Amino acid sequence: MTTFRRRVAEWRSPSLRRATLWVPQWFPQVAVFNVPQEAAMAFPHLQQPSFLLASLKADSVNKPFAQRCQDLAKVIEDFPAKELHAIFPWLVESIFGSLDGVLVGWNLRCLQGRVSPVEYSIAMEFLDPGGPMMKLVYKLQAEDYKFDFPVSCLPGPVKASIQERVLPDSPLYHNKVQFPPTGGLGLNLALNPFEYYMFFFALSLITQKPLPGTLHIRTSDCAYFILVDRYLSWFLPTEGSVLPALSSSPGGPNPSPAPRTPTMPFASYGLHHTSLLKRHISHQTSVNADPASHEIWRSETLLQVFVEMWLHHYSLEMYQKMQSPHAKESFTPTEEHVLVVRLLLKHLHAFSNSLKPEQVSPSTHSHATSPLEEFKRAAVPRFVQQKLYLFLQHCFGHWPLDASFRAVLEMWLSYLQPWRYAPEKQAQSSDCQARCVSERWAPFVQENLLMYTKLFVGFLSRALRTDLVSPKNALMVFRVAKVFAQPNLAEMIQKGEQLFLEPELVIPHRQHRLFTAPTFTGSFLSSWPPAVTDASFKVKSHVYSLEGQDCKYTPMFGPEVRTLVLRLAQLITQAKQTAKSISDQCGESTAGRPFLSWLGFCSTDTNGSYAANDLDEMGQDSVRKTDEYLEKALEYLCQMFRLSEAQLTQLTLALGTTQDENGKKQLPDCVVGEDGLILTPLGRYQIINGLRRFDIEYQGDSELQPIRSYEIASLVRVLFRLSSAINRRFAGPMAALCSRADFLGSFCRYHLTEPGLADRHLLSPVARGCAARRPRGPRLSLRFLGSYRTLLSLLLAFFVASLFCIGPLPCALLLVLGYLLYAVAMTLLTERSKLHHL
Repeated sequence: MTTFRRRVAEWRSPSLRRATLWVPQWFPQVAVFNVPQEAAMAFPHLQQPSFLLASLKADSVNKPFAQRCQDLAKVIEDFPAKELHAIFPWLVESIFGSLDGVLVGWNLRCLQGRVSPVEYSIAMEFLDPGGPMMKLVYKLQAEDYKFDFPVSCLPGPVKASIQERVLPDSPLYHNKVQFPPTGGLGLNLALNPFEYYMFFFALSLITQKPLPGTLHIRTSDCAYFILVDRYLSWFLPTEGSVLPALSSSPGGPNPSPAPRTPTMPFASYGLHHTSLLKRHISHQTSVNADPASHEIWRSETLLQVFVEMWLHHYSLEMYQKMQSPHAKESFTPTEEHVLVVRLLLKHLHAFSNSLKPEQVSPSTHSHATSPLEEFKRAAVPRFVQQKLYLFLQHCFGHWPLDASFRAVLEMWLSYLQPWRYAPEKQAQSSDCQARCVSERWAPFVQENLLMYTKLFVGFLSRALRTDLVSPKNALMVFRVAKVFAQPNLAEMIQKGEQLFLEPELVIPHRQHRLFTAPTFTGSFLSSWPPAVTDASFKVKSHVYSLEGQDCKYTPMFGPEVRTLVLRLAQLITQAKQTAKSISDQCGESTAGRPFLSWLGFCSTDTNGSYAANDLDEMGQDSVRKTDEYLEKALEYLCQMFRLSEAQLTQLTLALGTTQDENGKKQLPDCVVGEDGLILTPLGRYQIINGLRRFDIEYQGDSELQPIRSYEIASLVRVLFRLSSAINRRFAGPMAALCSRADFLGSFCRYHLTEPGLADRHLLSPVARGCAARRPRGPRLSLRFLGSYRTLLSLLLAFFVASLFCIGPLPCALLLVLGYLLYAVAMTLLTERSKLHHL
């Protein structure tokens, strides 16, 4: 550290301010240029290479992480902005990785405090909203430096729009597009330091792929996830009417200098696309804009960057194209991505709900309200709603049908329940009243109607294609039913649907689009449209802005959705019966297993069981949980849609879900063909969802089954060769012995013929033909000796015998004698059962 401080002192010497650049002795010898400072600022590409940058790059290879961060903090504190701007792009990339994902940077998505506590604490301190990195951002911000960001790295719809010379609707891109000069490589955005930093930070969630072996890391414990939470709490505060200062120390730097080119007002949303040239000429921000709006530029920028980078991967046109089954996915979010978006939504609800009661309603809006309070009212509907809706629609339609969908589900349910993040706590006596949704949330429900209704229909179609016997899938159905069954919520949704379906008497057809399109004139505070009191107009505007003018709306409480709910209720009933059947089957197989099979002297069941879900692995507790989830989900669905027991019973009987006389599930729905049973579409659906199944058993040569996990592979192969040699050598004598009609013949047949082979019912016509072509005679099987369980049992027997002073040879003779007695008894029982059947 001493050496580096000496270098810093040398670098900051007064001679640096001369027109001729002085090169310190500890830098390599290079040519010296006389370039005026004004020319260097006007033409950044003419600046000479930064020796400070070269030194830091060398230190990044040679010094440990903690030392590098200390040096960087010292450089940021001591050097002026004109010298720091050259290292800023390199530093940002070295932290968050390259935009192409090749360089991983500090790998914040895998950095955890419990695994690497020292590196974690240093990184979090350096990147904290009040830390050295943000001080560097504000230093550069005060000097109005700009940094190029390639348009090719932006989300798909934004990139396509800019490349087609059409400016996106978001104010984030206004007055920032830089056309390449003659011979240039591509379009760039000219971003201020804060925007440049946040662009890289947000995109690193998408561009940086997880390293091998990091899939088990919990997202909520990672440095990246916690940094997102800190940035949201800092720049979108839920308390107070101003943002926190950068530094509380006396004489600290001036916090949060506003950009000299203010961003566009929020009123720019909802307009039709125009050319870049027209946008630049007619939509320049007035220099006389309200200076109060500059107080929230960081909050506005942070939210827009997060929404654009994390959610704006699908446009309305792209979403409509994606409805085709042949459409290819342009972007696939990860589970980690969804968890971070959920964190954003939860904080935005808390941020918006922190408005004072007198400022919640738009009718009470006044110019005395602080810009931050105005921004709280605008954040969700202006910036988040449309992009989140398209993002959720894509996830509901394209996410795999497995338990990982839980992350998407919880993100959706978090957005649907802003009352969970309201600061006030309603003190009510009964539990039923405590869960009641207040009428104050009716405007939110109505203005987000599609989030509730259309996505609910999308979830129904997913639930009808999943295995509800799985506890994880049953839990998801339970979660959705519980949320929508909250008292008064269904009534609010019905009211919103009634408002949308009201006939249009006065409102012109084309006015729906114009509701969210106020003019560009005026400042942020004056750009808001006048309060619209027509609730029906608000709901119609919401639906048309998200789905287009020609959308076909399916009411959530209409007959079509009610039919889907009845079908889901029927599947829930079937899943409960299937879970109970699997549980009973597991109990029977465990209880009916002979005691000697645990010692390896009896043939084990090598056929296995049909694993239609994860109940077999999780045990009886899983069956209990599944039954509880499905029972409560069915209760909530009946409560929401007013389903009666008679309707459920009628559906169950009509679809053939009753059990047979033995209490077992029936076979899947089939028809009889020339080669046997043929599955119908209903039968395939029943098998895919685990509702019904065939009794699957192995019908081939038991000696040729794949080696199991409880067997020693090399020993099984040796025993197979040995038994095959014995069977070839003594095939004639064994056949003669088994053909005898006396006790010796019965004893040999018990050991040398495959049990149950003659009585096995071959279901497949192919297997039936193979069995007919390959008759099997008596043979010896030694495969049971290759089992870990058999060998362990023998070792245990010898160990117990040694405790009683019995040697290995006498112990082996006792074991053989005991088995002979057991075999004689089993032979007699087998012959008696055959005589009984005759």
